[in-house]
Amino acid sequence: MTAGEYKIAPIRNGTVIDHIKPGQALNVLKILGINENTIDSSVVLAMNVFSKKGIGRKDIVKVEDRELCPTMVNKIALISPDANIVIIRDYYTAEKYKVHVDDHIKGLARCSNPNCITNVGEPVDPEFDVISRDPPVLRCMYCERYLTDITNNLL
Repeated sequence: MTAGEYKIAPIRNGTVIDHIKPGQALNVLKILGINENTIDSSVVLAMNVFSKKGIGRKDIVKVEDRELCPTMVNKIALISPDANIVIIRDYYTAEKYKVHVDDHIKGLARCSNPNCITNVGEPVDPEFDVISRDPPVLRCMYCERYLTDITNNLL
C-alpha cells in the first residue's frame, strides 16, 4: 500500500455507494436512515478520498447487510448524479450500476415554496422537472419555483 491509499475490509453482503460527490456522504447516510440510533451492522464512511478514475476527490459509503430500495437510489442520484451502486453478495460483486436521474421526478423532494399546493395540506405529491443534473436544479410542476437546495428538501 502506498501513501494515500486506504485499505477497507471487504463485506460479505451489502451495498457500496462509490463516487459520491465530496461532502455528500453524511447526506447519503441520512437518506439511508442511518444514524447513531439505527446502526445495526457495520458502516464504513470515507470522505474526500482520492479517486483513481481521475475525477479528483470522492466520498464512499459501505453498508453491510443492506440493499437499497429504488427510492433511496433515486434520492442519492439527486444529490450525487455520478454515484455508483455496487451490490455485494458472498464477498463478490453481484450488481454494479450508475445512478440515474429521470427527467421528471415525483414524491422525492418537497417544494421550497411554503405556499405551493404541495405544502398546504392538499393530497398532492410534489412533482418536479429536472432542469439540470449537475448541479441539480428542479422546477416545481405546480408553482414553477426552482429548487437548488435538494439535500435539505428530500422527503
